Amino acid sequence: MATVSFVDETTAGDRTRARPLNIFEERLALREVIRRRVLQEVAEHNARQSQVFCGLVQPGDAERTLNGWRLPSPRRLDADEQFGRAIDAFGRNGFVVLVDDRQVEELDAEIELRDGVEISFLKLVPLVGG
Repeated sequence: MATVSFVDETTAGDRTRARPLNIFEERLALREVIRRRVLQEVAEHNARQSQVFCGLVQPGDAERTLNGWRLPSPRRLDADEQFGRAIDAFGRNGFVVLVDDRQVEELDAEIELRDGVEISFLKLVPLVGG
């Protein structure tokens, strides 16, 4: 079993604290890594029933806040729907994935997972005034 860390970053220089995830496989496709991350964050949100979702992608009908996405009212999120949104965002270059500072460009690319691997989700921020 390996404990990998997920970090969200932006091109503006913002960085979240590392969030650990235990993975039993030694290698997984990027698509599966994203799925497991989304499943974990949706499960954590649903257990808290918070009005703010701190996750990879914006749920439907939510608006951006400083530390996540504000829902109109606290509700359970659907992990499959959030996973679909994440895959769509990746395909539209809404974020890129770096594994130990190496970009992974294909969803089917296999990632070697070992203790201490850091997986960064770099969210692309549009330029202002340009």
